[in-house]
Amino acid sequence: MTYAILSALIFLLDFMIKDKIENNTTEGEEKKVGNGLLLLKNYHNKGAFLNLGENNSRLVAIFSIALTLAMTVLFLATFTFKGSRLLKTGLALLLGGAYSNTYDRMRRHYVVDYVSFPVKNKFIRRIVFNISDFCIMIGALCMVLGSV
Repeated sequence: MTYAILSALIFLLDFMIKDKIENNTTEGEEKKVGNGLLLLKNYHNKGAFLNLGENNSRLVAIFSIALTLAMTVLFLATFTFKGSRLLKTGLALLLGGAYSNTYDRMRRHYVVDYVSFPVKNKFIRRIVFNISDFCIMIGALCMVLGSV
């Protein structure tokens, strides 16, 4: 139950931030926060990571739904396992992020990304994330470490 609550909290937090970004900024707007450590942006990602597949957002959405459903089945199956807290935590993080981004793809037809890093490297600076993206990355790492 704790893991399902974690997933739900990630979804809700990211949902609220995305909603605030969408309602209070225009697409492409950017401002520095945290003494310039982060850039807040309103960016509409119509593809997957780095806009991969942006010209076929419907296929990206179908793929996103399929992966989210598969991970949900895996998540439910882990409840029969004793131990493996790291694996379960990783799945919970990953699913919270996946549900949020998949919800965006279904509701908005794009994912709202809103944070980037003001570094000199132009490639890295142009990558825009959301909390779900970080949870997916951290969750995947936890899953790998928890399954070893």
